[in-house]
Amino acid sequence: MTDVIETIGRSTIQHGPANARIYLMKLHQDDAPGIVDQLDQLAISCGYSKVFAKVPRWSIERFIAAGYESEASIPGFFPDGAAACFMGKYFTTERKVEPQPQLVKDVLTAAKVQEPAYALTPLHEDFGLRVACEEDAGGMAEVYREVFATYPFPIHDPGFLRTAMSGNTIFFGAWKGETIAALSSAEIDLSSSSVEMTDFATLPEHRSHGLALHLLQQMETAMSARGITSLYTIARAYSYGMNITFARNGYHFGGTLTNNTNIFGSLESMNVWYKVLA
Repeated sequence: MTDVIETIGRSTIQHGPANARIYLMKLHQDDAPGIVDQLDQLAISCGYSKVFAKVPRWSIERFIAAGYESEASIPGFFPDGAAACFMGKYFTTERKVEPQPQLVKDVLTAAKVQEPAYALTPLHEDFGLRVACEEDAGGMAEVYREVFATYPFPIHDPGFLRTAMSGNTIFFGAWKGETIAALSSAEIDLSSSSVEMTDFATLPEHRSHGLALHLLQQMETAMSARGITSLYTIARAYSYGMNITFARNGYHFGGTLTNNTNIFGSLESMNVWYKVLA
């Protein structure tokens, strides 16, 4: 069962048993005084083991006082210049402990030594890049089903993908002939002039062509044309490929969210990477 998106007052949360946690995706200023208690109450009533919140720097003292810790941050994320802070609170000791600390360290070490790829190797002539449309949703869902055993959102469902496309999410794809080889998406938040670069999936047989990096650069070009300035991703901390992809494209490491997301069939820690466009 996938998590659901709901509101508390005028703020947006995602929660459910799939990830056994609450994600405060967007905090409205009017809700700041009381939302920490409301999140705690919901987590306890549902038996969740983590709450994490993406909030402006000015609000974090309330979270710290309630037992939250800062796990990651993105400087200058909001239009007023405030940083975005990813605050985490754990309700079990097990959820707080990273099960593979050496792997997380090794992945970051490999990513941080990368030189930015300002000039890409040309895309292989067998592939073409374009924005996906609603007619592609069936094939996209098949790709996501093959790549991800589990995922925080129901991207395995063509109907969900079509609904996302009708909102502020733009999907990008790499095609080999009529067949989808790789996908990604840009989830735009106009209120903060930010975008989450996410939903990257490349079929195993096409993983030697650097398609994720080509998609990422195409996405950046499209976001720049829309006036979006703050780019970020929440990438699997155990994935050499995705962390290296963002590091090669000039993203900065913002921190690690421990045991944060149910993906590939189990809870995994996630790394925050960010970039500010001129």
